Amino acid sequence: MTIPIKKALERVPGGMMLVPLGIGAVIHTLAPDAGKFFGSFTGAFFTGLAPLLAVFFVCLGATLEVKSTPYILKKGGVLLGSKILFAVLIGVIAGRFLGEAPIESGILAGLSTLALVAALNDTNGGLYISLIGQFGRKRDAGAYSILSLESGPFLTMVTLGIAGLAAFPWQALVGAILPLALGMLLGNLDKNMRHLLAPLVPAMVPFLGLALGLTINLNAVVEAGLLGIALGLFVVFVGGAVLLLADKLTRGDGVAGLAAATTAGNAALVPAIIATANPVYAPAAEHATVLVAASVVVSAVLCPIVTSAWAKKDAEKGRPGGHRRQRGRAGGASPQACR
Repeated sequence: MTIPIKKALERVPGGMMLVPLGIGAVIHTLAPDAGKFFGSFTGAFFTGLAPLLAVFFVCLGATLEVKSTPYILKKGGVLLGSKILFAVLIGVIAGRFLGEAPIESGILAGLSTLALVAALNDTNGGLYISLIGQFGRKRDAGAYSILSLESGPFLTMVTLGIAGLAAFPWQALVGAILPLALGMLLGNLDKNMRHLLAPLVPAMVPFLGLALGLTINLNAVVEAGLLGIALGLFVVFVGGAVLLLADKLTRGDGVAGLAAATTAGNAALVPAIIATANPVYAPAAEHATVLVAASVVVSAVLCPIVTSAWAKKDAEKGRPGGHRRQRGRAGGASPQACR
């Protein structure tokens, strides 16, 4: 008898990260001292998020290729730069009103600059590539090799610093990017190392989700429900509008910009890392983790709908870059021949 656990997890948007995260959160809420009770390796897992993350980022870095075509560098650079600049703008505005601490009461209780910046600073790569493959220009898929440089807490740390909030010591900034840089070095010097480490990236995601969930109290999740949905809407529609404009300004069809308007599952890990690097963010970290996790789900559901609607509208108008015309050109035939 077999149970299709993997398929069931994959049916849930961001399920490989979010389902284990939910299980861990339930355990932590109902039995917060379970780690101390069992001790040994089980107890170590309850407090082992940091070393797991270090290994994860080494493996992730090994998948990033330094060699890219000029087009990929241009497209990826524009999308990455737009995401960073928008996150900085939001960070500066929110930082002026909120500072480092979360809002303590009202309908926005739990919202923080950390949550906003973390949700905006990382793209769901699998979803991006999938949407480009279905609706966009195939060569735009390579732009994720540049966008993936968002992975990890480094850019969030930099953004918070630019926003005028509590800065991080240079050692923490360097330490945040070293595992990723080490992985990139290994993967680009030796393809066999890339082949060894790359498969570990998806395999580690459920363990990271569970370890992160073991730090979350579900009482905070209930309080953050509608606010988490609102954060996801903000990422898809407001962040998507910025990326759409950036894509169009570089003669794109807009699909790549909209496909990048998501929050990656990895982003849910960032608030906890930020709080570890600088304890001043600790009060915001738990609520921020929940909000970002909600944004992961909401953006994963809405982004494909928005992107496909834009692609269909673009194709119907017959503009260059429209889905039907593009497919016709790719096959060396006229649009009429493709119908």
